[in-house]
Amino acid sequence: MVAPQSGSPKHLIVLLHGYGSDGNDLISLAPYWRDLLEDTLVVAPNAPWPCDVNAMGHQWFPLELDREISRLAGSGQARPVITGFLEQLWAETGLSAAETVLAGFSQGAMMALDAGLRLNDTLLGIVAFSGGIISPETIGAELKSKPPVCLVHGAEDDVVPVGMSVRGGEALRAAGLEVQVHVSPGAGHTIAPDGLEVATAFIGGLAGKR
Repeated sequence: MVAPQSGSPKHLIVLLHGYGSDGNDLISLAPYWRDLLEDTLVVAPNAPWPCDVNAMGHQWFPLELDREISRLAGSGQARPVITGFLEQLWAETGLSAAETVLAGFSQGAMMALDAGLRLNDTLLGIVAFSGGIISPETIGAELKSKPPVCLVHGAEDDVVPVGMSVRGGEALRAAGLEVQVHVSPGAGHTIAPDGLEVATAFIGGLAGKR
C-alpha cells in the first residue's frame, strides 16, 4: 500500500498480481501512477490462495492442463473475493467505483477485467497487462458496466497469447466500450517500457472523465 501524499485519498488504484507472485510485485508501479490522479491511494493485495507451484507466492485460481477450463472455473471463485475486497476498500475510504482504477498483470489482468466489468457500478478505468478476456464470446451479455479499458500485451508473449488481448478488445468494442489495445513489439510476458507508457497515459487521461 502506498498512501497519497495528502494523506486523504480521493482516488484508488488497485493492482492485481500475476500467478505465483504477490502484491509486492506490482506495487512497484505506484511511483509511476500515484500522481496521475489527485490524491491516489495505491493498493496491491495478495491473491487469497497460496500458489500450487510456488509456496512463497499466491494465485487467483489454479492452473490446470486445460487452461481455458481452469480460467472459467477459477474466475468464478476469485470474482466475489475481488468484489468483496473492493467494497471493503470503498467502505473504509468513503470512495466508490467512480474513483477507482483496477489494474492487473497476467492472471491478475484477467481477473481485473473479469471482476471489474461485472461490477454494478462503473469503475474509472481498467488496465490489463498480458491478460485478456477469459470468455470473449459471452462477455457482451454479462457486462454490468462499461468503463474505459486499456489492454497492453507483448507481441512475443509465450505464456498468455497476445490474441487474448486482441480478441478481448474486439469483443469489448462490439459491446460498446471505449477500448485501447497496445501490442509491444518484440516483448514477451512482461510489462515493456512502451506498454507502461501507454498505460500511464491512459490513466492520466482518466482525470477529466469523472
